[in-house]
Amino acid sequence: MSELLKPVQVAGLDLKNRVVMSPMCMYEVAKEDGIATDFHFAHYGARALGGVSLIITESTAVLPDGRITKNDLGLWNDQQAEKFSQLVSYLHGLGTKVGVQLNHAGRKAEDAKLKWAPSAIAYNDTYGQPKEMSLAEIAEVKEAFVAAAKRAQAAGVDVLEIHGAHGYLLNQFLSPKTNQRNDEYGGTLAKRYRLVDEIVRAVRAEFTGSLWLRISATDYAPGAKNTMADWKQVAGWLQAAGLDCLDVSTGGLLDVKPNIPLYDGYQVQFASALKAASDLSVAAVGLLDNPGLCEYLVQTKQVDLILQARALLRNPNWVMKAATALHDHDYQAYNASYERARL
Repeated sequence: MSELLKPVQVAGLDLKNRVVMSPMCMYEVAKEDGIATDFHFAHYGARALGGVSLIITESTAVLPDGRITKNDLGLWNDQQAEKFSQLVSYLHGLGTKVGVQLNHAGRKAEDAKLKWAPSAIAYNDTYGQPKEMSLAEIAEVKEAFVAAAKRAQAAGVDVLEIHGAHGYLLNQFLSPKTNQRNDEYGGTLAKRYRLVDEIVRAVRAEFTGSLWLRISATDYAPGAKNTMADWKQVAGWLQAAGLDCLDVSTGGLLDVKPNIPLYDGYQVQFASALKAASDLSVAAVGLLDNPGLCEYLVQTKQVDLILQARALLRNPNWVMKAATALHDHDYQAYNASYERARL
C-alpha cells in the first residue's frame, strides 16, 4: 500500500491516510451571521465521501470585525457553535476527522468597522489604515481565541488550527515589516512571537485535540523579514508551548505579486526544512496535485501530511485519483458505491 494512503498516527491523530483538506475561504454565509449553511454541509460532505482523512474547515472568525469578509463563518457566539457542532457530527458520520481554522484578519478584514493591527500600517489604499492595538485590545483578541476554542472543543472537532499566515493578524504580529511596536509585543523575534505564544498556550489549556498553527514562511519581498533560522527558533518555542503540527504556507503579508516560478510543490522546501529542524509534525501545502510527488514527499519523510486545496475543489474524489495513479490496489474508498470510478 502507498505511504500516502495507508493509515497513520501523526500529530496525535489516527488518520486513514495522509491527505487533508486544507482550509479555504468559501465566502458563502449570505446572511452575514457567521452561521454554517446548507452549502457547507454539501461542500464538505462531498470531500468526506471522497475519502480525505481530515477536513479543516475554512477560516472561522473569533470576532465579528476579525472576519476576512462579512460572508465568513464565525465562532464568536453560541448560535454559530450549535450549527457548527451539527456540521462536525455530520462529517464524522461520513468517516472523516474534522478541524477548524480560527482566525482574526487584522488589517485585512475587508468589512470591519474598525480594523486592528499591531501597528497602524495599511495593507493598501483600498483597505485603509488600521488602528494600532492597545494592550486591552490585544487581551480581547486572546480571550476571543480561547472562547472560540472552547466552542470548538464542545463541538467535537479533532483539530484546531490557529491561523498565523497569509497576512492576517497573527502573521502581522510576527513580521518586522508590519509590527513596529515598541512595547512587549514588538521589536525582537521573541517579542513579536509573544502574542502567538500566549494564544497557543491559552488554547492548549482548553483544547484536548490536535493543535496546529499555520505560518507563512516567507513574504517574498526584500527587506526585514523572518529568516529560516528565525522560523526554526519559533518551531522550538511552539513545541514547548504544546503545538502538535506546523502547517507551512507562504505569502499574503504584503500587497505584492511574488516574482517567483510556480511549480509542483514550490512551498515544500520551507516545510521540509522545518520538519528537519524540529520534532513537530509538519504539513505541506501548495500545488500538490501530483500523487507521485505527494507519495515521494511522505516516503522520504520530508513532510508528514499533504494538504490539498484547489485540487479538491476541482475533484472531490482526488484520493481515488491518487490510488489509481499510485497503483494502490489495497486502497478502499469509504463509500463502495464509488469503487467503479477506479476504472
